Amino acid sequence: MAGDVNVVVLVGRLTRNAELKYSQNGMSSMLRFSIAVNSRRRGADGSWSDDPNFFDCVYFSKTAEAMSQYLEKGRQVAIQGELRQSRWEGQDGQSRNRVEIFVNNLTLLSQSQGGRPQGAPSQSYSQNPVQQRQSAPAPEMPDAGMGPEAFQDDNIPF
Repeated sequence: MAGDVNVVVLVGRLTRNAELKYSQNGMSSMLRFSIAVNSRRRGADGSWSDDPNFFDCVYFSKTAEAMSQYLEKGRQVAIQGELRQSRWEGQDGQSRNRVEIFVNNLTLLSQSQGGRPQGAPSQSYSQNPVQQRQSAPAPEMPDAGMGPEAFQDDNIPF
């Protein structure tokens, strides 16, 4: 179907250090990690609490090896990717399945202690070379007198 969409965008913290693995020929690398994303919920008594959701992620990229040193437990990241489902039969004959996020873009946001380590990259990393460009900051737009005072009743033309 032409209208299908499979896009996931999450911000969360790593639940464990990322695991770097290589293909059998050693030509490509794969980074596996899990993130926790909190959802705010209001309880029956009206108080708010954080309920964590855990997501397994896979990152195939030429930068995966370099990124592995920065993806440590507690590190906050933003990811953009797509859901992929794997199905297989277990040794016990039971059908198994797993849904993972195949990461396309990864942005390092902070460390558990705050800030980023000396020499750590600060931009996003993408599997798509076209998306690896750093975005320039948006130019500042002149105010043009459009503050709240510009919208007083006697200034509105109708």
